[in-house]
Amino acid sequence: MTTKTDRKSGKKTTAARYEAVVRALLNRQQRTYTAQAGIRLRNTPAPLYQTLVLAILLSARIKADIAVAAARALFDAGMRDPQSMADASWQQRVDALGEGGYRRYDERTSTMLGRGAELLLERYGGDLRRLREEPDPKKALLDIPGIGPTGADIFLRDVQGVWPEFAPYIDRKALDGARRLGLPASPEKLGDLVHGREMPRLADGLVHAALDKPLADEVLAAAKAA
Repeated sequence: MTTKTDRKSGKKTTAARYEAVVRALLNRQQRTYTAQAGIRLRNTPAPLYQTLVLAILLSARIKADIAVAAARALFDAGMRDPQSMADASWQQRVDALGEGGYRRYDERTSTMLGRGAELLLERYGGDLRRLREEPDPKKALLDIPGIGPTGADIFLRDVQGVWPEFAPYIDRKALDGARRLGLPASPEKLGDLVHGREMPRLADGLVHAALDKPLADEVLAAAKAA
């Protein structure tokens, strides 16, 4: 896509400026948090569950890279689906979380992961695709131990690429990033700026921009120079 400018002023049009900012952001947000955790997100039970686990870890007040590392450690230890998570001992979950550096919340989180896995097995047979059949899937997510409003936002932000009925899903933190970058503070308008498959990456990038002002400044500088 070419960048358009106003012929009289030589300045970029609003649409062109939005396009340049989004392109600069996506160039710096090559991979979503799920991809960084080694999750190949598809509409199948295991990756959906792994995305839920990552959402639980990310929703705590801890650095995102530690949450990602902890998720990878859990998956490397074989806890990739509700059954294997429920079958693991409390100490095995604690040890895996600790290996990923998730020590501040490891014991509490181990308990929540165990209880959550048991709930998913009982209610959905371990298959989160059945959650889409709930009258209010987001509300149903809140029944899962460890998932609060923030965790539900993170999960839906990531799965919108395979659950298109939720797209464009731009939560409050992502909207903060959009405002910082001078983009529309509207999920619908933001959704018009990228192809549907890029929505999770855009949403994650906006969250990064909200949390990291130097990154946002770098994006804006790159967009201005484009």
